[in-house]
Amino acid sequence: MNEIYRKFRPKDFDQIVGQDRAVKVLEGFLKKGEVPHALLLTGPSGVGKTTIARILRRKLYCSEMDFQEINAAESRGIDTIRDIQQRMGLAPMGGKSRCWVLDECQKLTGDAQTALLKVLEDPPNHVWFFLCTTDPVKLLKTIHTRCTEIRLGTITQEEIKKLLYDCLVRLSISSKDPAIKDKVLDKIAESADGSARKALVLLQQVMDLEGEEAQLDAIEKADSRKQAIDLCRTMMKPGVRWDEIRLIIEQIDEEPETVRRIVLGYAGSVLLRGGKVGKATAILGCFRDHWYDCGRAGLVMSCWEVFGQK
Repeated sequence: MNEIYRKFRPKDFDQIVGQDRAVKVLEGFLKKGEVPHALLLTGPSGVGKTTIARILRRKLYCSEMDFQEINAAESRGIDTIRDIQQRMGLAPMGGKSRCWVLDECQKLTGDAQTALLKVLEDPPNHVWFFLCTTDPVKLLKTIHTRCTEIRLGTITQEEIKKLLYDCLVRLSISSKDPAIKDKVLDKIAESADGSARKALVLLQQVMDLEGEEAQLDAIEKADSRKQAIDLCRTMMKPGVRWDEIRLIIEQIDEEPETVRRIVLGYAGSVLLRGGKVGKATAILGCFRDHWYDCGRAGLVMSCWEVFGQK
């Protein structure tokens, strides 16, 4: 079976779940023929930023050969922006426009962001840029001023559950099929953290498992939020051993930056409740800076720093 989240990726705005306000604004731009040439799509992971950018490029009659999607986590240097500068003046080869998507654009280096400013300042009439980011505060303020920001929010559990039902129907699996019970769908919706993509990934992981208990157990193990909170709780335990922390780290397969934010949120709530103040403060200090440059190694190092503050 193909990956469900790819199979059911929306092809048009009426298929987008939970982003009615953003869709209404974009449809208004299209109706007036006034789509801003630089759009900044912000919001949590898995809520539709890149999907909306892909729909827009089709609405702007941009052919595949005139479309480029760049993952700024992998191509984050100034050469990426220089390549865009060299090509943006060329006429479209197969449609009416040329479009670039810069995914996770906050991971561009400082020099690359500075170069991007000139690109965004006065693009040709046939060129559109869609900047997608989960962390807009990491972008230069002057990039914000050159873009029209479209904010996307998390998706409610009710909306996610409806999405899951619809996918099961389209897969020719009855929503009354005892193999996929309501309790399992509720658990998926709860564990998805407002992300449609994560919900569909979890659905695929449980579809071939037999029995509600096995399905719920699989969701529990895949719940990155629970893993991150377990990590935070373990680091707060008095007399904790490094092996206990290490085992949890090894089981985490979520993006380190997502783990960092969950840990910060949990430690912050502990501090506000007046709980284990010392450890919570240590975690907030050691997890304060992002790990864009070091990834998983940053997670390990921050955990080690907390462990060392006994």
